[in-house]
Amino acid sequence: MKNIGLIVMVSLLLWSCSQNSKTHALIETEYGNIKVELYNSTPKHKANFIKLAEEGFYDSLMFHRVIPGFMIQGGDPDSRNARPGQPLGQGGPGYTVDAEIGEVHTRGALAAARLPDQANPERKSSGSQFYIVVGQKFDEAMLNQVEQQNNIQYTPEQRKEYLENGGYPPLDGAYTVFGHVVEGMEVIDKIAGAPRDQMDRPVQDIRMKVSIID
Repeated sequence: MKNIGLIVMVSLLLWSCSQNSKTHALIETEYGNIKVELYNSTPKHKANFIKLAEEGFYDSLMFHRVIPGFMIQGGDPDSRNARPGQPLGQGGPGYTVDAEIGEVHTRGALAAARLPDQANPERKSSGSQFYIVVGQKFDEAMLNQVEQQNNIQYTPEQRKEYLENGGYPPLDGAYTVFGHVVEGMEVIDKIAGAPRDQMDRPVQDIRMKVSIID
């Protein structure tokens, strides 16, 4: 019986460690590398991103939509062999991911793109497309307005982060944020500032390679 109890205790300890462990992904681009941490609080999105990265799904895909002060977006498989000027943003792996909405869009947030509410009332995420928040500064009045409109309540820490470093709070409560940048925000700023066409696609293709590093 003592051995059984010991096995149970070890199993619980290992499970607890796995729940609290941090997983990081590396997004390599010609502008430099971006390191992101994937949240344990969004397990479905975390597992899906790891799966796609380990399969090489993201390798050679583009950041096909970039908007200064807002975000950079990629992960559309149609971008792999896209013609110059070809509209992008509709492709995916053939499935969606259930919404895990809760984390906020502070600067450097990694979030899942999705179809609008009219076509997607459950706010399910694209199976592969993601965006990283570049963001801008917002004041207390704007944060208060977002809280009221989106029926959310910011913690003191979240409010402080928005006020000091910026982000894009209007998206809070509507899209799943499943990670954040821990290194390489300067790379994201460079990508966001790249010359782009009328559809916000970079004039020169910006491709990525994604790997799980720990």
